Amino acid sequence: MEDKKKGIGLFGLIGMVISSCIGSGVFAITGQIAQVASPGAALIAWLVVGVGFLMLAYSLNNLVAKRPDLHGVFTYAEEGFGPLAGFLSGWGYWLSAWLGNVAFATMMMSTLGYFFPAFLPGNTVPCILIASVVMWLLTLLVIRGVESASFLNAIVMVCKVAAIGIFIVFSVFLFNAGVFTADFWGTLYNNAVAMGEMGTEAVGLGNIGSQVMNCMIIMMWVFIGIEGATVVSSRAEKKSDVGKATVIGLVCLLLIYIGASVLPYGYMPYTEIAALDYPAMLYVFDDMAPGWGGAFISIAIIISVLGAWLSFTILPAETTSEMAEHKLLPASWGKLNDKNSPQFSLLIVGACTQVFMLTLLLTQDAYNFAFSMCTVAIVVTWALAAAYQVKFSAGRREWGQLAIGAVAVAFQVIAVLFNGWSFLLLTCVGYIPGFFVYAKARKDQGLALTKGEKIVMAVIVALGVLALVLLAMGVITF
Repeated sequence: MEDKKKGIGLFGLIGMVISSCIGSGVFAITGQIAQVASPGAALIAWLVVGVGFLMLAYSLNNLVAKRPDLHGVFTYAEEGFGPLAGFLSGWGYWLSAWLGNVAFATMMMSTLGYFFPAFLPGNTVPCILIASVVMWLLTLLVIRGVESASFLNAIVMVCKVAAIGIFIVFSVFLFNAGVFTADFWGTLYNNAVAMGEMGTEAVGLGNIGSQVMNCMIIMMWVFIGIEGATVVSSRAEKKSDVGKATVIGLVCLLLIYIGASVLPYGYMPYTEIAALDYPAMLYVFDDMAPGWGGAFISIAIIISVLGAWLSFTILPAETTSEMAEHKLLPASWGKLNDKNSPQFSLLIVGACTQVFMLTLLLTQDAYNFAFSMCTVAIVVTWALAAAYQVKFSAGRREWGQLAIGAVAVAFQVIAVLFNGWSFLLLTCVGYIPGFFVYAKARKDQGLALTKGEKIVMAVIVALGVLALVLLAMGVITF
């Protein structure tokens, strides 16, 4: 009798969508959104982001189903637009992964600030020193062959979901409709600012459109990981379950994120939440459950961040190994040691993370800067994958799929250009050293850079130089 291979069922696929996306960002998002949007605008922003990511998820799932020969998100860009596009996609994914580690570091240090105020706001010299030690310990663990951490991931998943669930339950039971609707669109706050009643440091939220747009990068950060489900979806028990799981998973994520980020505005005015230290969920729950709430959330955050940090230490090394296989990076980037770990790539990631950690000493809002850079970097990968969906669908005359891809591309591009253009320019700086590595990889294959590649690289380098000039002039601040 032939053994039947059982694939991943609907429930497993839904779990993958949720677990891939929920990381450390959900713990800080309560306060981050409160700084830029009123409750009503935040709800509209979640609707826009939900539709945008649904289109991206459908695009990735369509490509997985119809191009199973392509492995790795960057391969869609390479297949559709050539090796340089593949490099831009993969390098953006690589940048995003280790930049995410810097966000985790600042989150962990800010959380420790609950117990030891000297660690606030998360980017002091002691914070950088301790975060550096943690980062190198995790790097050494992976170098020694810690490639699978399923046991840790299971613990992390239980801790973070339980903590978020308890927080949402408290938010529901303590919800006060009067507090929630008192300034539903931010007009009272804006009017008070205009009349000088909020003090000289108060800043108006702007109109509804501005508030929604200001939420984009913040909300996109908590969806990093949505692309991870595409790998697992190719092993689904039923291909028809993939689309269902994506829709159900995203709806569940939206409910979790809305519950964690918007419901607290029915307990405490959002203007008060906006003034709390990072991560705001910690301090809101400390007020909801005096005596134990703050410590409970703090422990959950630290465990969650450590798990995510370990995963994001492995991820960039795996990405560069795959890129080396595709000849987009020199072979040394994919070379494995006797523990089957890409040691050279891991050390490069560690060094880059260390340098970027030091720059956090110069920024007033370290966590916001780190996660924004991480998000904008991965948008390059997402947008190129969605663009390939458009090209692929056009070739097959599948107009519905083409429209899905077009919406996904438009969402990613518009969100970054209107809300994260400065971070996009700074991301171009991160590509400059990468071009030398890419050129060497092509040379090792006996291939010269094409004229088109040189032009694209020159434009990106110019934008990177412009970013540095604007930074020196004070036009770009962080």
